[in-house]
Amino acid sequence: METAATAVNPAGRRAALTGNEAAALAMRQINPDVVAAYPITPQTDVVQFFSSFVADGEVDTEFVTVESEHSAMSATVGASAAGARAMTATSANGLALMWEVLYIAAGLRLPIVMAVVNRALSAPINIHCDHSDAMGARDSGWVQLWCEDAQEAYDNIIQAVRIAEDERVLLPVMVCYDGFIISHAMQDLVVLPDQAVRTFVGERRADYRLLDPDRPVTMGPLDLYDYYFEHRRQQAEAMSRAAEVIRETAGAFADLSGRRYADLETYRLEDARVAIVALGSTAGTVRFTVDRLRRRGRKVGLVKPRVFRPFPGRAFQEALAGLEAVAVMDRSDSLSGAGGPLFAEIRAALYERAVGPGGAVAPGGREGRPRMPVVLDFIYGLGGRDLDPEQVTQVFDQLTRVADTGQAAGGPVRYLGVRE
Repeated sequence: METAATAVNPAGRRAALTGNEAAALAMRQINPDVVAAYPITPQTDVVQFFSSFVADGEVDTEFVTVESEHSAMSATVGASAAGARAMTATSANGLALMWEVLYIAAGLRLPIVMAVVNRALSAPINIHCDHSDAMGARDSGWVQLWCEDAQEAYDNIIQAVRIAEDERVLLPVMVCYDGFIISHAMQDLVVLPDQAVRTFVGERRADYRLLDPDRPVTMGPLDLYDYYFEHRRQQAEAMSRAAEVIRETAGAFADLSGRRYADLETYRLEDARVAIVALGSTAGTVRFTVDRLRRRGRKVGLVKPRVFRPFPGRAFQEALAGLEAVAVMDRSDSLSGAGGPLFAEIRAALYERAVGPGGAVAPGGREGRPRMPVVLDFIYGLGGRDLDPEQVTQVFDQLTRVADTGQAAGGPVRYLGVRE
């Protein structure tokens, strides 16, 4: 069966790969200068597969085996500061051990790309999927791209290099995909030719290099109140500019592959009354349920974010404005008592749309403002607990009751699938 990808790019080949194999393959085709890595389940396969490419001479990469994830990110920072194209990968507690250096990578404006295979944080010890690791790092200054399947993991890693190294951005990028559900499940995907990927990402050309004696620079100096604030403001501006670069890169990638990406993907939303917002592999389960309920006459839909940082608030405003009720699926809990991180940011974006800039309601009320939906948060799947179509149907049933009555009894935050 011919797909858009094979039609646009006849040289593309089909392959059956796990998500980790797809990520490692993308890294091989990118051929980074340096990869520094430490194994942690369920990410281990990525660097294990990549190390075989190094051993077999298929890449020119300097592969640095280190003693911890903190060291892995530190070595990657050093390589990137020296002008190298540097990459790594991690999961969960490994990401947490990198915490200090995540901020250093972003603060030094280093275009590192890292695969993050999402896994629950301890304790208790758990090696299965939820999103608490990447969500905990959401304010570290890294761009975040999220994936539904192995194809998107492969495609997003390739795009991430070009996004990170764009002179308007120069920020690190993490590509997030669900542990075991994507990382270890074999899927059918279309792989680009090696040379097509090399041409797409190009060569890294660093304007400033730590080891350039002709243009010496200082990196990581003491930066007190005289300039620190301005440097943080520059990071914020770069993150804002990243939104445009992400869209431009997606357009160029569509020309290459035939696969089109947006900040948000909407599915069967045109006449929907209610919808679910789902991040990662859960979007596939929701899409299946939407199709099943549509055959029964239910007006339901799906919104799948691909970009979480920079947060696409305006895109959410546009996508959700015509709905009566929305469920945000959070595979992490902020433990704030006010729901998960995705829920909090979506509600904030909708509040701004409902009342106007600055949160001030104009005299005479909200006339002329688009009606915003009731938004509920469903925290689910922590520690890898499965989500099935029947549970998704329960969520749509609750949304429909809210749409019919205009009331959300019991408050906005619910825990889905927890035993009594």
